[in-house]
Amino acid sequence: MRHGKGLRQLSRSTSHRRALLRNLATSFIKHERYETTVQKAKEIRPVVERLITLGKNDTLAARRQAYSYLTDKAVVHKLFTDVGPRCASRNGGYTRIVRTRFRNGDAAQLAVIELVDRATTGKAEKKADATKAPKKAPAKKATEKKTSEKKTTEKKSSTKKATEKKA
Repeated sequence: MRHGKGLRQLSRSTSHRRALLRNLATSFIKHERYETTVQKAKEIRPVVERLITLGKNDTLAARRQAYSYLTDKAVVHKLFTDVGPRCASRNGGYTRIVRTRFRNGDAAQLAVIELVDRATTGKAEKKADATKAPKKAPAKKATEKKTSEKKTTEKKSSTKKATEKKA
């Protein structure tokens, strides 16, 4: 029996699960946002929060612990120079999990796990840029175009008639 076993097994062996969590944590810190299944997001949350807590304390020992878990040196650098100091004022709860949709292939529920103090990117920036940009003059509607075309053809036909009368 598995009484008191707190981990989700995620249908993987121990080594496979550990590799999965390491890769997910590395990708999450690299992008500061990651879409995955709800179960994986719930499983990666304590791992990432522990790493961010390490990132708040920039010492050699903390860096070595982060290097031993994360798979990319650039991500470790980002953890200690960018993410850790940004979360320094918080005592925990650095991440949020938002359920998004169901995957088409197997109907698994997906969720986005992201940093709470994440810098605004993507759609929020586009909306801000759109509100700052000056508005353009409204384009002519199709009905206005048709009426303007009729007026030009009427002018042409009237000038033809006038030239015919003179001749």
